[in-house]
Amino acid sequence: MQVANDVDVEEFGVWLARQLKRRNMTQAELAEALGITRAGVSAWVTGRAEPREDKKRAIAEVLGIDEAAVHLRTADAPSGRPIAWYHRPAHADGGREFGNAAAFAFDADVSVLAREATQNSLDERRQGSSRPVRVRYMLHELSGEHLREFLEALRWEELLPHYEAAAAQQQKVGRVIAEGLRELRDTDTLLLLRVDDYNASGLTGPEYGDGRFAAVVRRQLDSHKSARHASGSYGLGKVTLWATSRLGLVLINSMLSEPHEGRTERRVIGRLDLPWREVAGEAFAGPAWLGEEDTEPEYEGVSRSWWADEATTDRLHLTRAGSDPGTSFLVVGAHDAAGDAETVQEMHEKLVRSLAENFWAAMTHGAAEDALLEASVTTMRNGQVLIKEQRVDPHDHEPARSRALQAYLDGATVDRLTEIDQVALVHVPLTVPPARGQRGAGVEHRAVVLVTPADDGDSEPNRLVCMRGSRMTVSARRVPDLPMGTNPFQAVLLAGRATGSNTHDADLAEAFLRAAEPPEHDDWTKTEELSSGYARGARQRIIDFRREMNAAVRQLVARREERGNGGPAVLRELLRLDGGGTFPGRRVDGHPTVRHVDGELDGSGAWRVRVEVKLPLREDPWLMAPVAKFDVRSGGRPTVRWAELVAGENCRVENGHLRFESGVRSASFSGVTDVESHPVAADMARLIVDLQKARGEVS
Repeated sequence: MQVANDVDVEEFGVWLARQLKRRNMTQAELAEALGITRAGVSAWVTGRAEPREDKKRAIAEVLGIDEAAVHLRTADAPSGRPIAWYHRPAHADGGREFGNAAAFAFDADVSVLAREATQNSLDERRQGSSRPVRVRYMLHELSGEHLREFLEALRWEELLPHYEAAAAQQQKVGRVIAEGLRELRDTDTLLLLRVDDYNASGLTGPEYGDGRFAAVVRRQLDSHKSARHASGSYGLGKVTLWATSRLGLVLINSMLSEPHEGRTERRVIGRLDLPWREVAGEAFAGPAWLGEEDTEPEYEGVSRSWWADEATTDRLHLTRAGSDPGTSFLVVGAHDAAGDAETVQEMHEKLVRSLAENFWAAMTHGAAEDALLEASVTTMRNGQVLIKEQRVDPHDHEPARSRALQAYLDGATVDRLTEIDQVALVHVPLTVPPARGQRGAGVEHRAVVLVTPADDGDSEPNRLVCMRGSRMTVSARRVPDLPMGTNPFQAVLLAGRATGSNTHDADLAEAFLRAAEPPEHDDWTKTEELSSGYARGARQRIIDFRREMNAAVRQLVARREERGNGGPAVLRELLRLDGGGTFPGRRVDGHPTVRHVDGELDGSGAWRVRVEVKLPLREDPWLMAPVAKFDVRSGGRPTVRWAELVAGENCRVENGHLRFESGVRSASFSGVTDVESHPVAADMARLIVDLQKARGEVS
């Protein structure tokens, strides 16, 4: 244990009193063992005096600890109290909870876990540090002897009767637990998912009082976020850890950024969330904790956290790398409820995707500014590396958006786009209304909109990604009503502290937008917190803000980029939307029309296009014929055949026609032209995509 200075050393009297309690020893018994008066020990405990060096050596011998621990107060005497599971007794009034209601706020999906857990780590980045918080995900599949050793360390035999009682119930939580037990028995495998963060605060604070530790381990709906720009505010995100466990079990090992009880290393505890149950004729309320038996009169018998040795953290798969403060959460029996990641390899890939989609901005750095976050994923099987550690690089997953943010951090933006790698910047106003009960017109905050040409590999261009605070993605929406012929782009909005500003208006914007986020933190919209905390009209401010940001993007992209020969802009010029809509020569608002088309020439010379369609609202479906034509340099517009048509949103392909669903306002499809039907090479003509009424379709 390293001690930075004397300020970090616990007062001797406080430390000695705790050691006596751990050893179940009275002051009189210690005095007798040392050959001094009880008054002398009392003076040490109350802080009126401190023992001489020879007495400190004697105290170490009586307590059974190293002499250095008495001088530095960095270790506790071994306790005779066992590490065991404590199950909360049933409520005296007969009330029963058949699961943790907070767990149903999110899906038990590993991508949701990655978003929520990483957000919490970002919020707990160590104060005053310029280094990024490092988040490391590890999937570890155990079987055979490795599994049995872990279950023994977990005291599985103590837990099994409680699991079996919970699994026998028909409520949802009971069914999930039953499936977890079945899989464990049938496959003899167990999947652990560990989330480690470094350069974070750690679970500081007292065992039961206000603090980070109690907020995570003892309480529900207690956010206890210290940073004003924190993403979380509901105290729900931590529940995803337990929800992702089929067994409702999470083990915790925390390295503290500030001492508790004079210690910082290996503060360990386990928490189990089960429904109400009866075991051996005794009823239990739900949660249970693995820890050391407390001797405080108010909490006697309750399991509290303990300062574990390295051998214990090894057996529980909780050993951390290095001494950086932070916390390790081990999800026991991890699974992906969405069902699209059944193997550890698939879960590995899903974790990487989620981290990239949600935190690419937090992982982007400038020339003179560190990133806020570093993230990686590793997969192991029985102690052997199955997939080596994969560092998530934002430029690999979000190249255009990362380029935009990096240009902003480096001060390399422009006011209009003229080159393919440029980033344009414009400010948009957000008027933060006064708090409820206060007067005034509000305070204006200048948010930042960045626009850059889309990368050739972007599957979803023309979107605006919004964020605040620690730069976690809050929402990503397609920008509406874009000008005809708009080149594909990506746009980013930075608000509040995400702009890099620490001014008063940025703090006000942070608080306002935070209040406008639902528990999932995936939108800025009307919430109860927004309505109750701000003056009337707060929701309209959010609507105005969204209108302003969309208008700013349209303004920037309306100025077409000048791109070099042979680039994507040349291909874009070859694509045209036919302004005639369903009939040549004129637009008919009462029929489906092509709203937007993207495309490229493939290696065979065929056009590959993606088409968005605007639909008038009606009760019946639309049956339309998609028509592809070449707008050649001379002569008419010959029609080319489709080699392939693929349905997209709100659409079905039927015998070469497109059936758009009833009651929808937009749809999409994609297609590949038949090279054999091309009258000329595709790069010598522009492609027109038209929609015509199919035979038999009734207007």
